[in-house]
Amino acid sequence: MGGNILLHMATLEPERVGAMVAVSATMYFPEQARTIMRQIPAAGEQTPEAWEIMRKSHKLGDEQITALWDWTREMKDSYEDMNFTSPSLSRIKASTLIVYGDRDPLYPVEMGVEMYRAIPRSALWVVPNGGHGPVFFDAAVQFAQVALAFLRTSA
Repeated sequence: MGGNILLHMATLEPERVGAMVAVSATMYFPEQARTIMRQIPAAGEQTPEAWEIMRKSHKLGDEQITALWDWTREMKDSYEDMNFTSPSLSRIKASTLIVYGDRDPLYPVEMGVEMYRAIPRSALWVVPNGGHGPVFFDAAVQFAQVALAFLRTSA
């Protein structure tokens, strides 16, 4: 949700954000994302394997993990938090690199294009064969290079 937080910051306090890289951020939750959110099992229904994976990356314990799963499931009913329009995004003054995977199951790449058109000083990088959060694992080195080059030229 880091990219979404950046959108909130940059629209609410445009003078305070000079440059940003928003990865898999969204203007709103489309129905395909809500469908996936509805399918997230409650903590008590998660498999032991899912718990093990979450415990490796969430060090504050099972209460944190349960809260994350609950929060993810509850977003399916949220229509206010992520509700950006093109006019609201046009207030962003920061140089903005929008990064989208062309295979993102949550947010179609067209949403990235729409943000690119709405944010005045933006660039769009569509990661081929990239899913949601297309900058990890094999793409991490390339992402670091692209993001740093963007931020250097934006300074």
